[in-house]
Amino acid sequence: MPEPTSPAARGAVPKGTRWLACRDSKPGATVELYCFAHAGGSVGEFLRWSGELPGVRVLGVKMTGRAPREKEPPFTRMTDLVATLVEQVDFGPGPFAFFGHSLGGLVAHEVARALRTAGRPQPTRLFMSSVQPPPIVSRRPVHGLPQAELLAEIEHRWGALPAAVHEDDELRDIVLGYFRADMEIAETYAFVPEPPLAVPVTAFVGDREDGDLTGWRAHTRGTFEHRTLRGGHFYFRDPEQRRELLRHVHRALGTEH
Repeated sequence: MPEPTSPAARGAVPKGTRWLACRDSKPGATVELYCFAHAGGSVGEFLRWSGELPGVRVLGVKMTGRAPREKEPPFTRMTDLVATLVEQVDFGPGPFAFFGHSLGGLVAHEVARALRTAGRPQPTRLFMSSVQPPPIVSRRPVHGLPQAELLAEIEHRWGALPAAVHEDDELRDIVLGYFRADMEIAETYAFVPEPPLAVPVTAFVGDREDGDLTGWRAHTRGTFEHRTLRGGHFYFRDPEQRRELLRHVHRALGTEH
């Protein structure tokens, strides 16, 4: 189990607070879990996990270009996003782990590599959810499509968006703006090979998804686990599968009692 940090340190406001969201500071937590959302996504649903992860302080990485940072220009390049995160956020000060879903998994992995390059503390574990390991096989770029075509492509890949997005032109433009920027990050991402991280990796995938995540094994010199849960790309939105996911996360973090 990770050594606990002092309540004062664990409850302190970290550098980079404008990048981080937290529902429960949990001053007595022994580990922090930083969550990186999927393309077009919000960290809000990950923050709700806090109540099911005793001893874990859950933080979400807030992207620019969306609420509450909608007045800031969004990032469209992985290298710029990662460099800014490493410069502006102090991950820690005690033990911490990363959970990244879909595009968020690629961001989390690149941030971990950039922290290593900078000589900074590394995560105790990476949780990669529903994301293929790099190098990613190129797909037809879609971030530049007209609105209607982009919406159709998003729903083809990840399922229907809420009815309100179809009914409200202003809301649709806002939501597609989030997706467009994030998909540009993914579609312009150029993986640069480096030695594998010395960080254990757990990969999660829904049994109705295409692809095999066992390739993440090549990106770690630590232990590797592969877990298949029931569902599609957003398997964790099913309460039973969410509980199963968080049971694995809790155990891997050493905070399960």
